[in-house]
Amino acid sequence: MQQFANWLLTKIPYPAFLPTEYLYIGVQLIFALLMLMLFVAPFAGIISWVERRVAARMMDRVGPNRVGPQGFLQWLADGIKSLLKEDIIPTNADPILFRLAPYLVFIGMFVAFVVVPFSSKLIIADLNIGIFYLIAVTSIVTVGIMMSGWASNNKYSLLGGMRSAAQIVSYEIPTGLAILVIVLLSGSLSMQEIIAAQGAYPWEWFLFSNPFTAMTFFILFISALAEGNRAPFDIPEAESELVSGYSTEYSGMRFVFFYFEEWANIYLIAAVGTALFLGGWQIPPAVRQWGAATHFILPHLLEFLTFFIKAIAIVFVVIWIRWTLPRVRVDQLMILCWKYLLPFGFACALGTALWMVLFPKGVPLVSYTLFGGAVVTGGYFFYRVWYQLKAANVRVHLNPFV
Repeated sequence: MQQFANWLLTKIPYPAFLPTEYLYIGVQLIFALLMLMLFVAPFAGIISWVERRVAARMMDRVGPNRVGPQGFLQWLADGIKSLLKEDIIPTNADPILFRLAPYLVFIGMFVAFVVVPFSSKLIIADLNIGIFYLIAVTSIVTVGIMMSGWASNNKYSLLGGMRSAAQIVSYEIPTGLAILVIVLLSGSLSMQEIIAAQGAYPWEWFLFSNPFTAMTFFILFISALAEGNRAPFDIPEAESELVSGYSTEYSGMRFVFFYFEEWANIYLIAAVGTALFLGGWQIPPAVRQWGAATHFILPHLLEFLTFFIKAIAIVFVVIWIRWTLPRVRVDQLMILCWKYLLPFGFACALGTALWMVLFPKGVPLVSYTLFGGAVVTGGYFFYRVWYQLKAANVRVHLNPFV
């Protein structure tokens, strides 16, 4: 981003009496607004449409198909409808906190995108404490959810807020332990340096660095689902018990802000997993050289596509999990965190530290073996899916359009 600002200095007349830091700040703010308007907001809306279509396919129904081609503009129609709805504030609610809570939830999610990379050069701010910053600012979402539950003056909202606080605070610990493993391996808190410490090929990713990192990936993924209130951990908004939990009393755009955060958070979960474990935007050196020789912007475009495809693959897994697994109970949620994820998180952190002492240059054979095991497991999974479909003699619709 700083290189782009320096390039602008050479192209655009800039008053000499103003410090160049003002230009850097201005460029970062403009890029942040563009990212919000052109990427985060549309992506969250499109994901809501994709999720409804995937859910419909899994339930053997059509899903949204009326607004726009294949119902693609349904998310836009829903947004406009919410804007036109009446904004109701309950009589006995705390009006200030009630109004403030959705904005805190939205801000806590959006500012986390500041350190999310899209390519080796495309990032709003490559902070040297990037992953630590991300953990800190996403905690603002917890404050907003608790505030909405308290300010609504509704027992269902209060229970939803308290559940969310207990859930997020508990799962912050295994999340931090999983991130600690990657920080140990990369020696940095910067998101870009963590990606740079990996390679383009799967056996060079941190996921297959050693047996402990492979386990850590699943700890981080499960903890991130719980922190994002995604099924099967969506007990703060369990509709069968709490109506809609902390958002029960909200309407109009304030109600949409909560679900906007949830859908945007899906990409955030996927992007963090991609950056920490799946090589991020890394592309093979030969492809990078070919791209640079063709056009200077082509390598960055390929890096962006690489990162985006990996993240989208995780997004689809998150959606499939929601519509496949039943919701867990509160006690089961806490048991999973404190009795399983936390001890395994500590074991992975200590095991990775010991592994780095014993094998400071790594063991390539272990990485190849772990990658081969993943390929065999994935192949066996798809074989079982094909076998069950064949045994059930069901008609398979591979065409995503209706």
